[in-house]
Amino acid sequence: MMRSYLYVLAGITSALIGWNIGQVFLTDLGLLKQLPELILFPCIAVSLAVAMVFTEIFISSPTRPKLCWRIALLPISIAAGLGILAGLISGGISQIVLLPQIRFDTRILRIVSWLFIGASTGIAEGVTWRWHSIEAGDAKRFWQRFQTSVIASIAASLAAALIFEILRQIQAFPPTFKGVEDPIGFSILGMLLGFAFSRSTSPSYMAALRAGTGFEYTGENYDDQFGSSNIAPAYPAIDKQEAKLKFVSDSESDKIEEGLSIQLPEKGIIRIGSAPKANIQIPGLPLHVADLEMKAREAILKPNPKSYGSIAVNGDRLSSRKDISLKHNYVITFYPKDEYTANEQKFYRFVYYNRFLDPQA
Repeated sequence: MMRSYLYVLAGITSALIGWNIGQVFLTDLGLLKQLPELILFPCIAVSLAVAMVFTEIFISSPTRPKLCWRIALLPISIAAGLGILAGLISGGISQIVLLPQIRFDTRILRIVSWLFIGASTGIAEGVTWRWHSIEAGDAKRFWQRFQTSVIASIAASLAAALIFEILRQIQAFPPTFKGVEDPIGFSILGMLLGFAFSRSTSPSYMAALRAGTGFEYTGENYDDQFGSSNIAPAYPAIDKQEAKLKFVSDSESDKIEEGLSIQLPEKGIIRIGSAPKANIQIPGLPLHVADLEMKAREAILKPNPKSYGSIAVNGDRLSSRKDISLKHNYVITFYPKDEYTANEQKFYRFVYYNRFLDPQA
């Protein structure tokens, strides 16, 4: 619910800021007073596009403002460029249609203009998502999110234009409010766009294991290419066939590397170990070290009774085979058995996510 409030507040505020900036250019500076839409529409479109992208970035990682500022520079620049382009197009259409020689229904004109502004906001949000989330590395997921953002923004713009026209037809605005009809109308547009984006860009509640320490890139392992390892995997890998596991940012690779997140299924059992039939295969671990049972928004770590000593959760080594219900940000560490040394310097660490807000953060 708080997410919706923040998006709606950002939408209303940015629409009013854009309208006021436009008034500064038109009234105070006297710029293109004869062509007001060419000034007003780009200002509003830029303000809305930048605000929606900015809000998405900060909501995705609210505890890391410095990182957000660093990531936001390029997405905001792209959003501003798309907003200016859409605003100029809609403003240009408005000026042409409003010529005295052309008779055109202004109600339809408003709907078309607001659709351009809303669509540019959706396109900006969808396109720039690629630069602030590794989840967008999956082409299928990126296009799904892009289409959802554009459709939601167009629907919100259409709804806002229709609501505003209905309010005007029923004379909901007193005569004293005639001078502020436009800011009220754009506030409705910003409000509905904000609400639409709060739904269309809502975090995906898919569970994931993010690979951490122990999965550092070590280069190609040529031994595995010649089939020299028939018992244990030559490198940490996921089973893409039977378990249908995949990485959030790369649906083709099977090699586990530091920073990659393994998308887990909603239901099912994931076997972890070094056996060829393990779904998550890690060299040096026991053949079967544990199972990860996935239920509806719940994950249970089930240690193997013979291997629970090789597992630590949040830094505490397991002392029993008792099942553990995982929560968001739980750290799971696996310790391989080293027959040549008693020092356990090598370990593999995962971070469990049950809500995928911002994997890049």
